[in-house]
Amino acid sequence: MVKLIKQGVYYIEGKLVKESQAFQTEEKKKAAIKNTMAYFLLRAHNSGDGEYYRLRFDAIASHDITYVGIVQTAKASGITEFPIPYTLTNCHNSLCAVGGTINEDDHLFGLSAAKKYGGDYVPAHLAVIHQYMRECAAKCGAMILGSDSHTRYGALGTLAVGEGGPELVKQLLKQTYDVKRPETVAVYLKGKLRKGVGPQDVALALIRATFPSGFVKNKILEFIGPGIADLSMDYRNGIDVMTTETACLSSIWETDEKTREYYAAHGREEAYKKLSPSQPAFYDGAVTVDLSKIEPMIALPFHPSNAYTLREFLERPAELLKEAEEKGRKILGNDSFTLTDKIKDGKVYVDQGVIAGCAGGSYENIAESAEILRGKSIGTGAFTLSVYPASQPIYKCLTENGYAAALMETGTTLKTAFCGPCFGAGDTPATGAFSIRHTTRNFENREGSKPAQGQLAAVALMDARSIAATAANGGVLTSALDVEYNKRVKKYQFDGKIYENRVYRGAGKPQKDYELIYGPNIADWPEQIALGKHLLMKVASVLTDTVTTTDELIPSGETSSYRSNPYKLSEFALSRKDPEYVVRAKSVREEEAARRGNGNLPRSVLDALGGFVPQEGTVYGSVVVSLKPGDGSAREQAASCQRVLGGVANICKEYATKRYFSNLVNWGMIPFTCQNPDFKVGDYLYVADIAEGIQCGEQRFLAKVFSDGATRDVVLELAPLTKDEKEILLAGCLINYNKKNR
Repeated sequence: MVKLIKQGVYYIEGKLVKESQAFQTEEKKKAAIKNTMAYFLLRAHNSGDGEYYRLRFDAIASHDITYVGIVQTAKASGITEFPIPYTLTNCHNSLCAVGGTINEDDHLFGLSAAKKYGGDYVPAHLAVIHQYMRECAAKCGAMILGSDSHTRYGALGTLAVGEGGPELVKQLLKQTYDVKRPETVAVYLKGKLRKGVGPQDVALALIRATFPSGFVKNKILEFIGPGIADLSMDYRNGIDVMTTETACLSSIWETDEKTREYYAAHGREEAYKKLSPSQPAFYDGAVTVDLSKIEPMIALPFHPSNAYTLREFLERPAELLKEAEEKGRKILGNDSFTLTDKIKDGKVYVDQGVIAGCAGGSYENIAESAEILRGKSIGTGAFTLSVYPASQPIYKCLTENGYAAALMETGTTLKTAFCGPCFGAGDTPATGAFSIRHTTRNFENREGSKPAQGQLAAVALMDARSIAATAANGGVLTSALDVEYNKRVKKYQFDGKIYENRVYRGAGKPQKDYELIYGPNIADWPEQIALGKHLLMKVASVLTDTVTTTDELIPSGETSSYRSNPYKLSEFALSRKDPEYVVRAKSVREEEAARRGNGNLPRSVLDALGGFVPQEGTVYGSVVVSLKPGDGSAREQAASCQRVLGGVANICKEYATKRYFSNLVNWGMIPFTCQNPDFKVGDYLYVADIAEGIQCGEQRFLAKVFSDGATRDVVLELAPLTKDEKEILLAGCLINYNKKNR
C-alpha cells in the first residue's frame, strides 16, 4: 500500500531507481538535485546563497485567529502598506457569545487593516482560508506563506508553507523566510483508487507510514508518477492539505490538463503552467503509494498517525479501542473515559459524524456522500451528521445540483464554511462521545474537550464516503466499500460572482489615511526586554508526553475569543496540560520585574541558588521543559503566550516542527535542546555569557543546575541560527529587532 525508500533515489524515464543502483557520479547527482520541481521553485524565490535559502513569497494569507497579531506586530515595526498580496479570511469566526462582541470587533479591525494597508478581506462564512486560496490565489510556480499549518496548495503547482505570524510579518517588512535547504522526498503514485476510497484514506495511509519515524519531517514532498492522472483535483487537494500531518515542510505536485481545467473553471486559466521534474531528478528518499491497494482508513484518537484500515480495525475493535481508551484515561487521570462500550453485538457504534473544512468540505466529498445517503435516514437517535461546504460557491453548486436537498432529506445538517470543527469551536462532541470526522486533526484536547473539568471526547478521522456509509447504517461503523452508490456526480460549476459581490479586494490599493478600527479587547503586544549577558531560568513546567502539540501549549476553542489580547490569552497557556503553569510563570515574571526595579533577586531565589550570585547583566525568566513540543498548529500564540508570561526559553530533546522553533525565536525565547532534559518544576538553570555565545554562533552552552540544594552541570545545545535569528534573540523579539533596525 505505502512503502518507504530510506535512501536517495533518481527519477529516470518515469521510474524510481535507488541511488545505490543508479551508477551516477557525484557531479551528475548535484545536477540531478536541481531537476526537482521543489528546487526550481525555491531557486526562483531565493535571494540568498550557500546553505540557507532566503525566500520571498508571492502572497500571504491568514485567518481571524492570527491576523490581528500580525497586523499589530507589523504596525509596531513601522509598516505603511502591504507590499505583496495579503488575504485576510474569517473562517475561524468562532464563539461570538464568549467575550461578547470580541469576534466582530476583530473582523472590523481586519477589514480596516485591508483598507488601510491594501489587502483582500474575505468575510465570515464565505470560505475557509485554504479553499479560498485554492480558488482565487494559487498559481503554478508560485509560493504562498500562510499563518495556518495546513497552508498547502501543492496540487495546484504552488509551493505553500504554514508558519507562525511573525514569519508573515517579515514578508510584510520585505524581509525573508530563512530556511536551511530542505531535503526533497518523492511521493510516487501508481495505480487507481477503488470506488468508495477517498482522498482522506490516501492521506491517512501516508501519514501512518511517515509520521512516527519522522521520515519526512521538515522536508518537501514532491508528488510524481502515473497515479496522479486518475485523481481529480478535489482528490489531489484533499490528499495534499493533509501532508501537514506528516510533519513535512511543504509539498508540490506535477500539474497536467486537469490542473489547467481547474484554473479555467475558476476563471484563472492564465495561472496554469505545466510543472514536472526534469529527468534525471534526485530525491533524498521516496515514498511509493499503490493507490489500487489503498483501503478505507480510520485514525483513532489521539493523532492522525494512529491509523488503521477500517478492515483491520473492525477485525479487532476491542483491542484497538482499549488502547485508545487507556490513552484517554491517562489524559483524564482517572478511569471514567470509555470507548470499548461503543461495541455492541459485535458492531462499533459512533455518536457523531462531521465532514468539514479544508480537507473534508470539497464538492466531490460532499456530493459523493449525498449519493451514498440518497433516500436513506441518519436516524432519530443520538447520532448526528453535520456537513460544512468549504466555500459558498461549493454550497451554491451543491444546492443547484440537488445534493444539498438530498442530504437535508436524510436528516443531515448543512452549515456554512467554518473551520470550527477542526479546532473545538463547532460540533463539539458530548463527554465520552465517539466522533468520526473528515477534518484535519484529532489531537487530544483539540475538539473542545476540557480534561481538567472531566470532559473528554474521542475523535477518529475518516473519509467522507465511509462517514456517509456509517450515517446510512444508523451510526454503525461501515466502510464505503460495503455500500452501493452512484459515484458519478454532476460537474462542479464555480460562481465567482459570490466573491465579486462580497469580498473586499484592496490588494495594492492602500488607503493610508484610513483609521484602524479597534475593539476594547484588541491590545498591543507588551514590551519585551532584550536578552542579557547572562541567563537565569526557573523551570515553570515539565511536560512528559512523547509529543506535545500546540493545542496543549495554548488550547484552541473558546480561548481563541481572546486571541487579540496577549495578556488575556496568556492566562490559558498550558491550562489543559499543567493548570499551575500560569501561576508559576507569573511569579517568575513578577520577581524579574522587581529585580529590574531594585536590582536584587528575591531572597527565596538566592536561597535556592545556595549562595551563588548571578553576575551583573543577568536576565531572569521561566522555562518550559518537554520532550518534543510543537506538533500541529502554526499559531504563534503557542510561543508568544509563554513570552508574555515571562518565558525566556524552551528546553527539549527535539522540536516537532520548524514552525514552532521559528515561533520561539521570533518571540525572543531560546530554543535549547538537551539530550537528557531531566529537570523538575522549581529547578534553576544559569547560563553565563549567553549573549556572547549566541552572537558568536556557539552551539553548546554549559548550564549550572540548582535543584533541592544540589548543584550539577548540564550541556544545553542550540541549533545553528541565521544572522537575523541571532539578532532577534539578542533583541528580545522580532518587534524589538525591527524597531532597532527601522
